Amino acid sequence: MSSVALLAGSLANKATNKTKKSQPEVGFFYTILSTRYAYPKGKTMKKNLKYKRILLKLSGESLSAPQGFGIDPFRAESVAEHIKEIYNLGVEIALVIGAGNIWRGRGGLERGMDRATADYMGMLATVLNALALMDAMERTGIVTRVQSAIEMRDVAEPYIRRRAIRHLEKGRVVIFSGGTGNPYFSTDTAAALRAMEIGAEVVIKATKVDGVYDSDPMINPNAVKFDKLTYIETLNKRLEVMDSTAISLCMDNHLPILVLNLWEKGVLSQALHGEAVGTLVYD
Repeated sequence: MSSVALLAGSLANKATNKTKKSQPEVGFFYTILSTRYAYPKGKTMKKNLKYKRILLKLSGESLSAPQGFGIDPFRAESVAEHIKEIYNLGVEIALVIGAGNIWRGRGGLERGMDRATADYMGMLATVLNALALMDAMERTGIVTRVQSAIEMRDVAEPYIRRRAIRHLEKGRVVIFSGGTGNPYFSTDTAAALRAMEIGAEVVIKATKVDGVYDSDPMINPNAVKFDKLTYIETLNKRLEVMDSTAISLCMDNHLPILVLNLWEKGVLSQALHGEAVGTLVYD
């Protein structure tokens, strides 16, 4: 073989080796990505569930300290434990949380505050609650993402419908914060809106009472509980299930609302299995 041919072969080998070194190890990166975004290990969907994808609406008070305001880490952990009961069933869970433990716009309005300003303050307060709940849930082993309708990329993902659905399909819990991103809409309306956007099968409003009554059961011991209600009955009787905008939205899109007691052990699991608990609002 001539010296020219040997030199050409040597240069070709060096070029090949350099190209190989510069190429990323696809298998290595694939392993990292598949581990990072894999469905949580051991989490599979149970077949006997009535609802496979839900939106859980929580009040801000569910995180409040004993004095009725602020964020209590122990209460957040307790809420996380209740959610974990159904998370382990394999159901896809989205959450919307209020802000009544931090800010109530009504008080500002009574003092002459601008309504839009008061509402934006409430939206920001829901982000605080969402982050506190996310932290408590992840410490119990629940993979969680927070999305905000008001963009703040350093602390939460922006709300993107398809990304939220993908998180749910991957077995992650998604907390929607920031309300709808617009003033004049409550977190109840945000819950109804997000539920329809992600294709949830039911909105579960978790409260401190075991359903809907004709009057406040905390005040009136003779209050009558409703097991089932239609949307129209709820609106006509002005029952405090959700605000009228949220109920009308659910009615127009045939989305059932289930009201139950968050703190009653096992009640969320019973609801998902189709047992008669709380109050069901439907067509």
